[in-house]
Amino acid sequence: MGLGSKGLVKKGMMGLGEMGFNTGGGAINWFPGHMAAATRAIRDRLKLADFVIEVRDARIPLSSANQDLQPQLRAKRSLIVLNKKDLANTNIMQKWTRFFESSKQDCLPINAHSRSSVSKLLDLVEYKLKEAISREPTLLVMVVGVPNVGKSALINNIHRIASSRFPGEDEARYSGSIAWRYSGHCWIQGVLVPSIPDIETGLKLALAGSIKDSVVGEDRIAQYLLAVLNSRGTPFHWKYSNTRRMEGIQYEAEGKIGYSLKNLRPNRRKVPNKSDVLYIEDMVTEVQRALYSTLSEFNGNPEDESDLEILIEQQFEALQTALKIPNKGSEARLMVSKKFLTLFRSGKLGTFILDDVPDDNPPS
Repeated sequence: MGLGSKGLVKKGMMGLGEMGFNTGGGAINWFPGHMAAATRAIRDRLKLADFVIEVRDARIPLSSANQDLQPQLRAKRSLIVLNKKDLANTNIMQKWTRFFESSKQDCLPINAHSRSSVSKLLDLVEYKLKEAISREPTLLVMVVGVPNVGKSALINNIHRIASSRFPGEDEARYSGSIAWRYSGHCWIQGVLVPSIPDIETGLKLALAGSIKDSVVGEDRIAQYLLAVLNSRGTPFHWKYSNTRRMEGIQYEAEGKIGYSLKNLRPNRRKVPNKSDVLYIEDMVTEVQRALYSTLSEFNGNPEDESDLEILIEQQFEALQTALKIPNKGSEARLMVSKKFLTLFRSGKLGTFILDDVPDDNPPS
């Protein structure tokens, strides 16, 4: 499901516009000084790079870009990689790839944890460097991106694939980067500071995990997620696409794999019975049903800021019940936010794209 949120956050709404991170106006800086120094170092290295892979989060194709470096990146042979495509809506992703293509920017959606996906990326890079390799024995390839877009997962998978293709290649680590040679390439990884021109962009980055939760606050991020879901009518989409489970028909416990909510990965222990463990599938159903019920029964206007704030407070209460969290005031609120965000970020609530595809002007 597409999840655009153009103009969603307005000053005063649920405190989201009063976080004070942009006092004095201008761009917002939620990052320590050493990251600015890292960006300067990347800027210098870009001058030497023969090819640049800019990794972005597929859920925020524009918000996860460093706009200040775009002119320098576009001046190089480069490729925009939209990672975490498994968490992004496929139909909307196709619109984004067409948008980048129309903007004369090469773009490839991938899953950095998939060997076949990364192999496809490597084949494309080698194809684009084929002529350059014939002239130069060694080429510098940079992998850059804002925090938590999957650079490390991508470059580690590249290394594994390279090790199998070219056994015995040397590897070196330095200055927090990873470098190694294979097939005439030297690969380097770098972290970019996100560009945050407004609070909503910052909230998108926080929701996707590119800004630490502690900087913004889980409560505010969860409020933003609820505001976006309500503005898009997503709970109604859940109802129509998953009617049987929303009406209360649940999976049988027998043969099910137990999950830890902390990492949402299957664990090896055997689940004794359904009453002992709240399965992720049933938790998602309860969450979706809670949000659908509160939205469908709400008498106010979700497009009105004050009414939307009331609706979201009702939904927090409904989520606390759905997630079976004891009533402990602010502690319960924090736990609701954390679990709700975990379900979203792991893709359990569905596939989403937070950025709207621009109507006219391509990115610079």
